[in-house]
Amino acid sequence: MSRPGELCSVKIVVYQQSDPYSAKTRQQNIWFIMVAHFVTVLLTGFIIYTAWAPGASLFSWHPTFMAIAFMMLMFEGILMFSPQSSLVVNWSRSSKVTAHWICQTTGVVCALLGLAAILYNKHLKDKPHFTTWHGLLGIITVAFACFELLGGLCVKYSQTLLKGIKIRLADLKMYHATAGLVLFILACVTTILGMFSNFYTRNVQGTSYYMSIACVALISLIITNQVTQSFLPKVNKR
Repeated sequence: MSRPGELCSVKIVVYQQSDPYSAKTRQQNIWFIMVAHFVTVLLTGFIIYTAWAPGASLFSWHPTFMAIAFMMLMFEGILMFSPQSSLVVNWSRSSKVTAHWICQTTGVVCALLGLAAILYNKHLKDKPHFTTWHGLLGIITVAFACFELLGGLCVKYSQTLLKGIKIRLADLKMYHATAGLVLFILACVTTILGMFSNFYTRNVQGTSYYMSIACVALISLIITNQVTQSFLPKVNKR
């Protein structure tokens, strides 16, 4: 007959057994996220290659800077805080915040350079501005990116910039993350609309064309999942 202490020990061992299905699921998630990081780098490189392959021109800088800004820097900046998706998961919170604002600030600078390139290119060719959905959503997206950058500064320096305003820091972070999600979806929609332009359809065809659109849709779903999974549970607890 076993003694009470031994029975208790057996129960503890059984309770601590790992769930093989959960471990397998986590491993699959890790592989999926690594593929996602690879896809965003591949997509950015492909867009840059497409912009320069026909020949260097002022226009080539537009898709180059925009792809770097939104498809790579903004994507990585948002995933910086993900416990499953971040490339720097072991960094401290403060280090992640610093890396996040560096990515986002550099991204906004690249977006402004990309906007300047297309505006000057159209000016030289005496073409009208913002006559397509790609152009209209593009200028809205860049303006929204600047606004979101200011929002990030308010979150980071809330005690100084928002002194006297009664708003919780947790709420500020939620608003900033939600606005960031809207911004990234806008950027993805604008990018896909750009893939319907004459320049892109003339230089990218067949499987490469459809795969590039699928890659944009994939990374938009990854960001949507990241933001909703991080903040929806907090909202539901209120």
